[in-house]
Amino acid sequence: MFTSTPEADAQLSAEQGEALYARVYEWFQKYDDVIEDAGAELQPADTATTVRAGGVVVDGPFSEAKEVIGGFTIIDVEDIDAAISLAQSWPMLEVPGTSVEIRPMVTDYSQFEQ
Repeated sequence: MFTSTPEADAQLSAEQGEALYARVYEWFQKYDDVIEDAGAELQPADTATTVRAGGVVVDGPFSEAKEVIGGFTIIDVEDIDAAISLAQSWPMLEVPGTSVEIRPMVTDYSQFEQ
C-alpha cells in the first residue's frame, strides 16, 4: 500500500508532480514481471465515505493517522527481502511523509471451511 501525507504532497509544484508521475509510470513498466495486479490509485481521503460498526455512515475517513493510503499494488516476489527491495525503489519515496507498507496476502482460507 502506498501512503503519503497530503500536506507534503500539496507542497510539490506541478512540474515536480509531473516528473514524479513519469517516474512512477516507468517503475510500473520496469517491474511489470512481478506485478500481479497494478491495483489502483485512490482519490483523496476527503472523498471517502466510511461505514462503521453498526452501519453508521459518515463522510470522510476520520483516521487518527497523519498519512493516508493513496493506492495499492499486488506483487508476487520470492520473499520479504525482494518485496523490501522493490518498495525501496518506489519513486514517490522522495516526498516527505511517503511510505510503502508491505503486507502478505491471506491465501489460505481452509481454516474457515466447515
